[in-house]
Amino acid sequence: MGNRRRKRGAWMNVAADPILEFLDEHEIAVPKGVFDNELGASASSIARALDDLEARGLIERDDNFSSYYRLTDKGRAYLSGELDASELEADSGNEG
Repeated sequence: MGNRRRKRGAWMNVAADPILEFLDEHEIAVPKGVFDNELGASASSIARALDDLEARGLIERDDNFSSYYRLTDKGRAYLSGELDASELEADSGNEG
């Protein structure tokens, strides 16, 4: 891991960093249910974090399995402290 401090966005909830860290550590695409089972956050916090992280390009859905999420290069840049998440805008196409 890098020694830079992460720059969190005000939009990030308690589940955001654990989701990104889990995806980085395991290097695979996983469904939401895995986060529900593995992380100590509520299902609603996880669902909100997944939506927010996807809208800002830190994670993406797998091309073959749309219910699976994987880390993007932007997500890795955030984890290493190279990206300031407070400057990320949500993609309006993913907001409801």
